[in-house]
Amino acid sequence: MARGHQMKALALLPAFALVGLTMACGAGGSGAGDAGSGSSSAAAPGGSSDIPAVTKDDKLAAMVPASVTSDGKILVGQDQSYPPNEFQDEGGKVSGFDVDLGTAIGQKLGLKMEFQNSAFDGIIPGIQAGKYELAMSSFSINPERLQTVDMVSYYKAGTSLAVLKGNPDGLNLDDLCGKKMGVQKGTTQVDDLQTRSDACTKAGKPAIEVTQLQAQTDVNLALTAKRVQGELADSPVIDYAVKQTGGLLDVVGAPYDTAPYGIVLKKDSGDYTKAVQQAVQALIDDGTYKKILDKWGLSGTGAVTTSEINPAS
Repeated sequence: MARGHQMKALALLPAFALVGLTMACGAGGSGAGDAGSGSSSAAAPGGSSDIPAVTKDDKLAAMVPASVTSDGKILVGQDQSYPPNEFQDEGGKVSGFDVDLGTAIGQKLGLKMEFQNSAFDGIIPGIQAGKYELAMSSFSINPERLQTVDMVSYYKAGTSLAVLKGNPDGLNLDDLCGKKMGVQKGTTQVDDLQTRSDACTKAGKPAIEVTQLQAQTDVNLALTAKRVQGELADSPVIDYAVKQTGGLLDVVGAPYDTAPYGIVLKKDSGDYTKAVQQAVQALIDDGTYKKILDKWGLSGTGAVTTSEINPAS
């Protein structure tokens, strides 16, 4: 954990970051905390009070295998440190865009969604091992992931660069050589920074100093505490962090490398994957999807009109 400026940073951080920090500290500063303990939060078919419940679709529900429906719920792998997509609120309740949309998908299928908190880089292995029956945690769809799992598209997001207010270190995306950058472990931004760092050293410049942390809320804290000079994360997450830190952060440049988010399912799940895709499409068509996007301020360029299984990227 941070030393020196930590308490000042804590005083300035919003509740969502403090919740994530408390969660992360549980494992002696590893960043895993409860994320590795399998803690869970169930979203009942009634959903959140501000998003109307949707009607079960019997045809889609019949497409879900008995191995999933037998206990009346879907076990969802999720890293709850990524506001506004998935995070724990001040009371420890799981919340966010993916949670509301996931809950609505469950309603379409007539099942309760049980969101189980996990370290991000352990979720896809958990899907493959049968620990989770679905994962919904801001996973960008890319060829590497499609080799091991199936993915149902539901949103589009790019990568953004966040810095301290006023960009005191003069960071820009074209030259991060020698800069201290924070990133969440297991995300596509890790590979992005490695590629950029390799280009730096090839050009005879210093490598990027990359700090990987288990929780995105810890990455936000590292930046506000000045342990790093900048961070890369998904554009909606950066935008939300800027708003929630009360002007402590700025965004530099425009989002780039826009790609769809995908709901993750075990490879070759057949009708189950089709049921999830058709449930997402139904929510887009009936307006529920837009209501959820509006609630979380995500109705801009990231909204999609068509959900696809394993779209080409």
